[in-house]
Amino acid sequence: MKTIKLMFMAIILFAIVACNAKKDKQEDAHQADPHEHSGHDSHKVAEKPKSGSPRKSAMTNIGDAHIHIDYSSPSVRGRVIWGGLVAYDQVWVTGAHRATSINFPLNVKIENRVIPAGKYALFTIPNKDEWTVIINKNWEQHLADNYSEEEDILRFNIVPEQLNEMIESLDYQIESSQRKFGIISISWEKIKVSFEIEVL
Repeated sequence: MKTIKLMFMAIILFAIVACNAKKDKQEDAHQADPHEHSGHDSHKVAEKPKSGSPRKSAMTNIGDAHIHIDYSSPSVRGRVIWGGLVAYDQVWVTGAHRATSINFPLNVKIENRVIPAGKYALFTIPNKDEWTVIINKNWEQHLADNYSEEEDILRFNIVPEQLNEMIESLDYQIESSQRKFGIISISWEKIKVSFEIEVL
């Protein structure tokens, strides 16, 4: 009888030790990931919603200059863009959110006008037949809220090109055409505008 009692007590003691070990293990696991909740993926909780107009950059070397453009890239998403989302005959940030900026580390020439080295805002005024491209001193602004024509250092007009394919997201490209010459292009929906740049 004494042997049976000892065996019974041993079984109970083993069960208690096993339960405590399991509990400690669960607590350790919870402390390792304090954001983990039952039935929820902690990674999903931490995710931020993706922007409909993500920040992008276009850059290349033209001659000895590294030309760099920062912009927000909205998408068509089935919307009417020209004359709809983007109004005709109004100054457009040519992107979304913050003003599109263009950085020239060296002096450049656009439309026979010398632009001193520096960082600028690039605005446009779209129209069905002709676009106005604007290089403005105030690159650090939201949309065109603080745009002032008095801070323009260059304005010129270009005829937009009609594309056969749909460009879903606004896209800037900088291409080096010759040693000191390059082309900056802006494409969205089925419209493309381009202009030449010369590094001095």
